[in-house]
Amino acid sequence: MENHCIIRHLAETFSGVLTIDLLRYLVGAGGVYLIVNLALAARLYTRKIRPDTPPLSQIRREILVSLRTVLAFTLTGTLIALGAEAGIIPIYTEIGSYGWTYLVFSTVVLIVAHDAWFYWSHRMLHYPPLFRRFHRLHHRSHNPTPFTSYSFDLGEAVTNAIYLPLILLVVPAHPVAILIFVTHMMLRNAIGHSGYELFPANRHGKPLFGWMTTVTHHDLHHAHAGYNLGLYFSWWDRVMGTEHPDYHTEFRKVAHATP
Repeated sequence: MENHCIIRHLAETFSGVLTIDLLRYLVGAGGVYLIVNLALAARLYTRKIRPDTPPLSQIRREILVSLRTVLAFTLTGTLIALGAEAGIIPIYTEIGSYGWTYLVFSTVVLIVAHDAWFYWSHRMLHYPPLFRRFHRLHHRSHNPTPFTSYSFDLGEAVTNAIYLPLILLVVPAHPVAILIFVTHMMLRNAIGHSGYELFPANRHGKPLFGWMTTVTHHDLHHAHAGYNLGLYFSWWDRVMGTEHPDYHTEFRKVAHATP
């Protein structure tokens, strides 16, 4: 009876996490695609980075592959839930336990540390022997769509998924901080692959928020794979010399245009 209860609990936890992760991908990537690539496409036509539109066959492939990535995130999400129950992963439920200042701080840490994790793991995946086995599938989407955001080889999916349980082992977090983190991760990822420059320019045509990666920034990575390896912020690419030399020129072409 005890074994039956354990299996049932595992199944319920897994199915609950799966539902959340699947909805996050479908609503996040699908929502960005419906709003940006369909509903606002006519209004944003001067901000379209590439003249051609990805074929539906590419989108179908991306969605099917992304389901495997959702499973990878579900497995790590299940580990987080079980680890929290066992007291191994320090997730707290009362904000007063650490205070509002720590809630904001921990949310920022989750995002900033993830950007560092992504940059260095992404750079590692571009090492030729690893690229062929673990990252080539993502770059089959040479002209990306919001659905490209989860279109990973299994090795890359695991590399991305294990970040959260690892960081939560050392950074106590409230569910609100985790929710903000995963929502931000999904939306920035989907927007970054949308193919339309949505970030504002200053009066000189440069990114208004130069410390953030823009859509052009990541689109250039799909066009020139050795450059622009960052996810949320541009500072790692700047410090490590991996920012594309024509980034600001390409950004100005689409972001400084007036519809």
